Amino acid sequence: MGALQPPEHSDEIKVSFPQDHVMLLTLNRPKALNAVSPTMKEAIERVLDWFDNETSLWVVIINGEGRIFCAGADLIAWNKRQGSQDADDGTEVIADKHGFAGISRRSTSGKPIIAAVHGGAYGGGTELVLNCDLVVASDDAVFALPEVKRGVVAIAGGMPRLARIAGHQLASEMLLLGKPIKASEAAGRFGFVNKVVPKSELLPSALAWAAEIVTNSPDSVQSTKRALLLTNQHAHVEDVVTAHVRSKESKRHFAGDNIKEGLRAFSERRKPAWTSPAKL
Repeated sequence: MGALQPPEHSDEIKVSFPQDHVMLLTLNRPKALNAVSPTMKEAIERVLDWFDNETSLWVVIINGEGRIFCAGADLIAWNKRQGSQDADDGTEVIADKHGFAGISRRSTSGKPIIAAVHGGAYGGGTELVLNCDLVVASDDAVFALPEVKRGVVAIAGGMPRLARIAGHQLASEMLLLGKPIKASEAAGRFGFVNKVVPKSELLPSALAWAAEIVTNSPDSVQSTKRALLLTNQHAHVEDVVTAHVRSKESKRHFAGDNIKEGLRAFSERRKPAWTSPAKL
């Protein structure tokens, strides 16, 4: 893979490429506990939009610099906006198609997103985690949706996702009490964390998952993720199947070289040599 050049962005995020086909995006406001400012959100969206269109990148890992993963929204900045003419009445939430931090409602990409969470994910930090495909957490991590304690609401996609994953009563435990839960609970009772590891193994575990994903056909992976996203949008299986078959990712998969390579490699008893998918 040649040298990759992401778009210019604020230093409130860091971008690197630790493995072939893998991008690492690090939230980088450690003194503010990685609370997401408007500047950080814009930077994340710009880089992820570029990532979505860069065919040689197949997986992104999201992590945080410093003591915790993400403290959620920058409430000091929000307080200032609330007292101004720019106060949001909720219409901005609807218009913001990618949601909190450009991630919590992102559904345009068929590429896997892995969250590597340490320390804590609060408010919007948990909301963005709930929209990731795989979540690995350090054993010191905690998750919370404490918006009700601050007079606000977890409105950026976290509530319906948590309710679908955990069920009404467990979602209510986090949402109505504003109660923090440990990583072990998030992986056990609540079910939105895949794996809990010692902190020293957090990023290596996420990178190992990414490496495992890129051994698979990127066309197949991205078509599969599209099906998972469509499952959240349609109630009936037949509607999901129909929408998936008609999706750009599915059409590309059937028309692409990787399906031919995978079947040929199986017949020849060798490892397939995948190529980057065509740009959608």
